[in-house]
Amino acid sequence: MATTLRRIDQLRDSIAPFLAFFTGPFARLNANPEIANFAVGNPQDFPMPDYVEALRAQLEPRRRDWFAYKDSEPKSQVVVARGLSERTGMTWDPADVAMTNGGFAALAVAMRALVEPGDEVIFLSPPWFFYEFMILAADGVPIRRNLAPPAFEPDLEAIAAAITPRTRALIFNSPHNPSGRVYPLETLRALAATLTDASERIGHPIYLISDEAYNRILFDGREFHSPAEVYAHTVVAYSYGKQLLAPGMRIGYLTVPPTMPDREAFREAVFVAQFATGYAFPNALLQHAIEDLEVLSIDISAMERRRDGLVGALREIGYETTMPEGTFYIMARAPIADDVAFCDLLGKHRVLVLPGTIVEVPGWFRISLTATDEMVERGIPGFAAAYAEAVQGG
Repeated sequence: MATTLRRIDQLRDSIAPFLAFFTGPFARLNANPEIANFAVGNPQDFPMPDYVEALRAQLEPRRRDWFAYKDSEPKSQVVVARGLSERTGMTWDPADVAMTNGGFAALAVAMRALVEPGDEVIFLSPPWFFYEFMILAADGVPIRRNLAPPAFEPDLEAIAAAITPRTRALIFNSPHNPSGRVYPLETLRALAATLTDASERIGHPIYLISDEAYNRILFDGREFHSPAEVYAHTVVAYSYGKQLLAPGMRIGYLTVPPTMPDREAFREAVFVAQFATGYAFPNALLQHAIEDLEVLSIDISAMERRRDGLVGALREIGYETTMPEGTFYIMARAPIADDVAFCDLLGKHRVLVLPGTIVEVPGWFRISLTATDEMVERGIPGFAAAYAEAVQGG
């Protein structure tokens, strides 16, 4: 029992900043209709009518087992493999597609399938909230390497230096949450070369777990490239919750490219891991609707216009900001060193954002573009007032 409690304490500690924010400032301000809510990538408006209709069209059962237990439905696997083939130029095998209960489950299943107790998994910081948590939950050893703001460029020498004979995998996120970077093909090739050289040095392959949840949220006409295009030992995790802005309706997938060796053995490991992770398959309705969901998307051009307006306004006020190439997020530097205190000050001016400390970028804060245009208009004076108050107080 004592060992179990220590393990729970370790897991809790890894998400303590997240829990402190979401049970504190977020819980206090989120329900206030006067708040301009930029905290997380949640919808602030009603879902797309086409999305609702896609689900409604599959709600009436076609046969007795319509809502029976589902693993990866062949129809879903075909739809996903076809889309991946079109986007990457590679021929993906539907049998390599494991449908999952969202991107969170896809990543958790990857950890269960790949990581043995004591294996090291490298992740890049700033990370998505739960990378360290999931590595620990799989009895792995998290190894952190930094992406320095404002460029958030991977330091390949630091990554190479972190690799040991115990290294099992690297988690790579592009488009990157929270920075908005969309890493180009030349960066992916350099990373692939680094991992290939290191794999030869340590005598076993290093898997690249590619978190691609935002791969269809791209701005300025950019193209997305997956590491799977240049590195055979890539495991791709995806969530439809971003392109549909419906994160509570959880469907995603885990897959590997046709170039990956021993794909059949990996399929079996993933299937077993999905059971071990708590039956991490999506529900029947979402799988039935997948052909329609695959082609739907929120209005990216509207989000791009929102980005441009908000970045321009924040820079005019005096903030240093990123110009995201994709994802839902802008990063801005707080005018004082204590980003948590500054975010509390923004809250007093009816603006809710995510402190950078929560995503391991102290001194900065994250702004979600899933806020409505009305919230942006209402929030800009709050950003200005908080900035002026902080500067005058300093």
